[in-house]
Order: sequence, then structure tokens, then C-alpha cells
Amino acid sequence: MTPMIDVMLVLLVIFMITAPLLTTGINVDLPETKAKSLPQAKDPIIVSINSRGEIFIGNSKTTYETLIDQLKTVSDANISTTIYIKGDKNIKYDTIVKVIGIINRAGFSKVSLVTVQ
Repeated sequence: MTPMIDVMLVLLVIFMITAPLLTTGINVDLPETKAKSLPQAKDPIIVSINSRGEIFIGNSKTTYETLIDQLKTVSDANISTTIYIKGDKNIKYDTIVKVIGIINRAGFSKVSLVTVQ
């Protein structure tokens, strides 16, 4: 019985250490707001823009030119998919507007900006 408890404790420690590493994404310093939260969408696509202006879909880096194709691939060409944009608070507003414009031209209309409350 004791060896089984030891194995379980070791597994517990391993999972406690690795779980936070699995949920990390792109490091983005989100702006703060006092706006009311929207209901959580089912299976949203997350587009992140870091402080250097680099664009990511999930954890995959992309560019302005390939953003539409990658969004359509990730969403299985379903333009009713919700897209969350996580833009670093230190980037230019122009960068976020440009990304939103590209997403809108691709036909996606459910786009939300992610902030910290």
C-alpha cells in the first residue's frame, strides 16, 4: 500500500508543476477596464498581439498577409466563430484596428477585445 501512495504523491507533484505550463499562451499585458464581462463564447479563436506587434493565433505566429487563411483553417471556414483579440496595452491602436479590419474583411463578425477587470 505504501508504494502506491508514494507513486500517487509523485504523480500529484508532477501534475501540479506541469499544469500551469500547459495553460500558458502568448505573454500579453492586457489593458484594464471596468466594463461588464460578456458571456463566454464556445470554442473561441484567440488572436494575440504582443508588445512587439507580433500576431499569434493560439500559440502559432502569423503575419497580416497570412492571418485570413490561418483563421479560416482554424475555424474550418465557419465565419460565425467568435474571435477574441488580446492586444498588449503598449502597442499602437493602429495595430489592433488593422487586425480587426483584416478579420472583418474575411467575413468574421463576432470579434471581441479581451481586457482585465
